[in-house]
Amino acid sequence: MTGPGRRSSTFTRLLRHGFTDASGAERLLDGAELSPVRNDPVLLEALGRTADPDLALHGLVRLLEAQPGASARRELLDTVIAAKPLRDRLLGVLGASAALADHLARHPRDWEALVTYEPRDLHPGVEEFERGLAEADDPVALRIAYRRCLLSIAARDVCGTTDLAETAAELADLATATLRAALALARAAAPDDAALCRLAVIAMGKCGGRELNYVSDVDVIFVGEAADGADEGKALRAATKLAAHMMRICSETTVEGSIWPVDANLRPEGRNGPLVRTLSSHLAYYQRWAKTWEFQALLKARPVAGDLALGEEYVTAVAPLVWQAAERENFVPDVQKMRRRVVENIPVAEVERELKLGPGGLRDVEFAVQLLQLVHGRADASLRSGTTLDALRALAAGGYVGRTDAVQLDEAYRFLRSMEHRIQLYRLRRTHLVPVVEGDQRRLGRSLGLRTDPVAELNREWKRHAAVVRRLHEKLFYRPLLDAVAQLPSGETRLSTEAARERLVALGYADPAAALRHLEALASGVTRKAAIQRTLLPVLLGWFADSADPDAGLLNFRKVSDALGKTPWYLRLLRDEGAAAENLARVLSAGRLAPDLLMRAPEAVALLGDGDAGGLAPRGRAHLEQEILSAVGRAGSAVQGVTAARGVRRRELFRTAAADIVASYGTEAQPVEADRGTLVDLVGGAVSDITAATLAGTLRAVVREGWGDTLPTRFAIIGMGRFGGHELGYGSDADVLFVHEPRDGVDEHEAGRAANSVVSEMRRLLQVPSADPPLLVDADLRPEGKSGPLVRTLKSYEAYYRRWSLGWESQALLRAEPVAGDEELGRRFVELIDPLRYPRAGLGDDAVREIRRLKARMESERMPRGADPKLHTKLGPGGLSDVEWTVQLLQLRYGAEEAGLRTTRTRGALAAARACGLLSEEDAATLDEAWVLATRVRNAVMLVRGRAGDTFPSDPRELAAVGRYLGYGPGHVGDMLDDYRRTGRRARGVVDTLFYGA
Repeated sequence: MTGPGRRSSTFTRLLRHGFTDASGAERLLDGAELSPVRNDPVLLEALGRTADPDLALHGLVRLLEAQPGASARRELLDTVIAAKPLRDRLLGVLGASAALADHLARHPRDWEALVTYEPRDLHPGVEEFERGLAEADDPVALRIAYRRCLLSIAARDVCGTTDLAETAAELADLATATLRAALALARAAAPDDAALCRLAVIAMGKCGGRELNYVSDVDVIFVGEAADGADEGKALRAATKLAAHMMRICSETTVEGSIWPVDANLRPEGRNGPLVRTLSSHLAYYQRWAKTWEFQALLKARPVAGDLALGEEYVTAVAPLVWQAAERENFVPDVQKMRRRVVENIPVAEVERELKLGPGGLRDVEFAVQLLQLVHGRADASLRSGTTLDALRALAAGGYVGRTDAVQLDEAYRFLRSMEHRIQLYRLRRTHLVPVVEGDQRRLGRSLGLRTDPVAELNREWKRHAAVVRRLHEKLFYRPLLDAVAQLPSGETRLSTEAARERLVALGYADPAAALRHLEALASGVTRKAAIQRTLLPVLLGWFADSADPDAGLLNFRKVSDALGKTPWYLRLLRDEGAAAENLARVLSAGRLAPDLLMRAPEAVALLGDGDAGGLAPRGRAHLEQEILSAVGRAGSAVQGVTAARGVRRRELFRTAAADIVASYGTEAQPVEADRGTLVDLVGGAVSDITAATLAGTLRAVVREGWGDTLPTRFAIIGMGRFGGHELGYGSDADVLFVHEPRDGVDEHEAGRAANSVVSEMRRLLQVPSADPPLLVDADLRPEGKSGPLVRTLKSYEAYYRRWSLGWESQALLRAEPVAGDEELGRRFVELIDPLRYPRAGLGDDAVREIRRLKARMESERMPRGADPKLHTKLGPGGLSDVEWTVQLLQLRYGAEEAGLRTTRTRGALAAARACGLLSEEDAATLDEAWVLATRVRNAVMLVRGRAGDTFPSDPRELAAVGRYLGYGPGHVGDMLDDYRRTGRRARGVVDTLFYGA
């Protein structure tokens, strides 16, 4: 009966010591290998202190089984029980790394490398590692020796003898020693090549910065020169062979696996460039062709192997170029491009588990530190460290980063890097993903000292530190700027005015002096407003810098703040409603139109929030009409009524523009709208509805003031062109026709006078100068154009269309739709024109030829002088005119037969034509893409410049802003123009076939 009792007692003790498979552990302890010590409490307690007691016990048993005999097993067991340093080191490694346990099982005497505990073993450097690798005379032996050295590094790491920075430095030093050993093997294999050249190996990346991971590519650059008297061409070929052989020795897989890949892709021209260059060739490339990211990479350049004197020459020669990078003409767009988060290549399911590239990841810290080094390292040599944590401390000491921020970022970086180390150590595989299996998370948490509830604690600490990085990533750039201007007492070293200017220029601000004045005005003082703005500005400044015009964003924010800063709800909105602040930043820095609309009535900023007053979704026409007609009903005069209607229009234009900008730029809460056609439809529909409601309210106001509730004649407004097609842009006029019909018993002349008076007064009131943008009403599409009467009766329209109507007028009527006034009269007008725009017999050949002739004439006569036809959104190849005339020709020819074609909307008619087989799926998609793109360019131009335009802006900053709206990052304006031309060219090919019959 004692057996079961003893088993139960051991089982309980094992669970208490952290074993998860107590039954399996009990069987291993009862085995022959551990029978002499299975009841020894020292062993059990030591196993319980490891990251994974089950893994450690299993590894120990395997190691014992691999010993060559009983005496060797006894020696190992005796040393484990008697020597605490070895016990902690060996079991610590076995409990953290299955890969190193495998190595020990293959090389059972390598445990002896952990026995010595001399002072020099606590912090070995390159020299000590070189001694450890000295006996390796082939690639296999080098791998074994490398793992033996790695074993000692891991032991010091998991036991806490070394911290993160020391461990990373030791790993880099071991890599240095390994590169030297590999190069020695390569030279020994080709002594003739070795004699011809001098070859220097420059470590880059984490190896160069002495902050290497357990498993990482080792980034290098090779520099070669001819030995005395040797031909340079032959010397470079010899150096290339040596370098390639050295890379293979480290990278190739043998029976002992591989060491790590040696990656030389950071060299000039990357994979396309020569593996080895001379020093002068390197310098020529960097002086002429290098991009900003290449200078950023050179921050960590360090000679490690081969001809160290040549390596030092290289580093000395490139250093001035590195620290002048911030003065380069393309530095700002390059920085903006680098700062933009690139996570598209990470599978969606992995983004939240990414320690390196995910939100709040290691890359955020490293990039922020390196950028600040590039900006300020020109004038301050103390910042020129290749090690992230050392550089962060130097930035804090110099006042370039807040000390508190630096401490928090240091702590977060160390925790996240420690997670990365322990994840890689387990299998010695290159990964930056946090495991999802609970057992793996438990081991990871315990390895970091989280023992109470390892999984929950790990996830809590990980999320906390990632949140700190996310919060400080932007703050790191901008908080010191505020401290430099806020004039508040501080115990910290402050950023100098010149350093603040340098930073603002590096982040895209064209007028840093003005930006500093704005910051001082916004952040100085002890008021509640200043305190809240000091909290908000670091993040807002980052969003402004992410736009094409950061200066305008900051200036506009100051204007809004000056207007609303004393309003409690405004500060509360920005502080408490997550989306509002980012939405505001995007809107204020995206161009002139939306800020201009906002400045006319700053309280509209409430629309950007999440609360009851907020919401960027456009309101429907019925809702808008109800609001405007109610306001008109309360007004005391037509002027007051129309002023109210124009105020609603201005607010709703701002709402639409803001929604368009936010959806086009994307925010943290709302990703970029993938379907650009949806955005075009949103803007076109919203602006058309706003215009229709404004006209309805203006009509009601004018009629009430002049005639009371009833006008002597029925009156309707017919939308034409883009208005009738629900496709108005921000800068579009309202194309209309006016139709009236005298009421019973009313003289026709009196009715005509009343109708004309209404039209004249409506047009006047809608264009009266005021704080609200004017609405231009254009009736030039009426019969006889500008020569004809402004208003006609329905009978007059009927008589004209029956006798005099031209082909272009039938085409224009395809987009006619009643928008305001008497609904019955509008319906009868549509009945009148339907036979004209959808003729039962279709179009004859003469009519088709006339339409083609008119279009060709319009293209040649109306194209502005000096404009690039290929970039003209209206008249250029594949532009709006091409697509619309092609669709309208199909409507005129087949509209009577196909009900789906009887629509005023271009995209709707195009979809109907495709559905009924009048054009192919591919042709329809090509035309739709071109029309959507041209429409978005026109909308972008209006948003950016504040005035309408049919072609891309010539000003570089405005052009970049159009690019940002269209989804092109900094530095990709050329790609945008090329894509536009390509899209237009493809669409024109379809037009030539469908419209011109080519």
